[in-house]
Amino acid sequence: MEANRAEIYQKDSSERYKKLFATLLDGIPSSILLIDRHLRIVSANLNFLEKSRRSLSNTLGYRLREVFPSVVLEYKDLVKSIRQVFEKSQSTQGERITYCAQGVPMRIYSYSILPFFWNGVVEHTILLMEDITEQVHLSEEVRRIERHLASIVESANDIILSTDIEGRILTWNTAAEKLSGYTFHEVKGRSFFEYFAKERQQEVILFLSRLKATENREISRVIEWDLVTRKGALIPISWVFSMMKDELTQTVGMVGVGRDLTERRKFEMQLFRSQKLAALGVMAGGIAHEIRNPLAVCSSAAQFLMEDHLTPEFQRECAQKIQTGIQKATIIIENLLKFGRPLSQSDITEVHLISVLKETLTLIKNQAKLQKIQITTHFSKGSIRINGNANLLQQVFMNLFLNAIHAMPKGGRLSISTEKMGGEVKVRIKDTGRGISKMAIENIFDPFYTTSAVGKGTGLGLSICYSIIKHHLGSIDVESKEGKGSTFTVRFPILRTKDWQEK
Repeated sequence: MEANRAEIYQKDSSERYKKLFATLLDGIPSSILLIDRHLRIVSANLNFLEKSRRSLSNTLGYRLREVFPSVVLEYKDLVKSIRQVFEKSQSTQGERITYCAQGVPMRIYSYSILPFFWNGVVEHTILLMEDITEQVHLSEEVRRIERHLASIVESANDIILSTDIEGRILTWNTAAEKLSGYTFHEVKGRSFFEYFAKERQQEVILFLSRLKATENREISRVIEWDLVTRKGALIPISWVFSMMKDELTQTVGMVGVGRDLTERRKFEMQLFRSQKLAALGVMAGGIAHEIRNPLAVCSSAAQFLMEDHLTPEFQRECAQKIQTGIQKATIIIENLLKFGRPLSQSDITEVHLISVLKETLTLIKNQAKLQKIQITTHFSKGSIRINGNANLLQQVFMNLFLNAIHAMPKGGRLSISTEKMGGEVKVRIKDTGRGISKMAIENIFDPFYTTSAVGKGTGLGLSICYSIIKHHLGSIDVESKEGKGSTFTVRFPILRTKDWQEK
């Protein structure tokens, strides 16, 4: 009785394990075949049956040649591989097979052949096939995209390179080879800064160190550095740098795109020369026009003086006109010299900007009061120090203040303010006068251009202001609407507290 129970239990367990084993096989997302020594299929899981569109009845007991197309077996010599596993008792892995069942799109499998031992003997082999069709197609698409991107990089006329975080060159496209004369194999692994002028190398090293210090923060910069070619020539290059990150967004290097500025510089030089000639023509015309008038008066007065029987009073009048004409011509020439003469280092000192503004305002205070002009100021707290020449800066602000006053003949409001932003200071001079037309605003800084009435002004005031401000490494802008006033904004770099304290 007990023996029968054990036999029944053993039989039930065996059936249970068979079902469990079959369920496990069918749940595996790979095709699995069990093959005997006669190359007959003993077992096949659900995945293989679905992929090959075969039933279990027309698969089990069939030989491999009856299940697989002969072209597949012959191309990969699958039969020989299975027999070798039986003979050597060693598995075969990493092979690839392309299989196409009738009515099913072609599939690509990676297959392995494993020995199945029973009592120490290889009784069967297991053919394990994993469908890698999608992975293969994906890798092919990735390779296609990589080839496409590589083609873009290699076809570009600009230099495209990449470095690691230490600045060692990783990639170097064809344009870089052509411009520099160095092949990729010659520069690979070398430091990026080696291919720049010696006086720039320290700047490049400093930039790379800043790039490393940014860690995960974004950084992108445009800068101009000359590239040194194999022949020792310098090529002006405009560089755009950005960080290169890995899949964890960690900075792993730098990408640089460089554009050859040689042709652009030639064009800019030609344009500059043409502009210089045009400006020279305008200036020559202006000088001729401005000096001709006082010289004409001097000439007329001199002709009268050559005549006889002139009264002493008339002689003095003629002499006075000659003197006045010469003074006017002298003023024009002096202004021209100021316009063109750069500041020497000895002319530049530490200047308290707000003090210069306040002193200049005291000089125009009475005239503003007579013309019923209200002056308001809003100066930044503390001292604002810049490098410059106090007298020339006073000339700039005097000219701007007087222009604003002349723009308000019937009275108005003149506002002067300062604002510190970063490493610069902005001085705003705003009036409520008649404003400047759109056509005139484009030319107001040109020499001898004036919006004043005929006979008033030489047209050199704003152009001299512009020149002085540029010599102080500053800039000047204007915003204006006719009938609504004008705002002139002058910017200067601030002398840092540390700098003037060290002096």
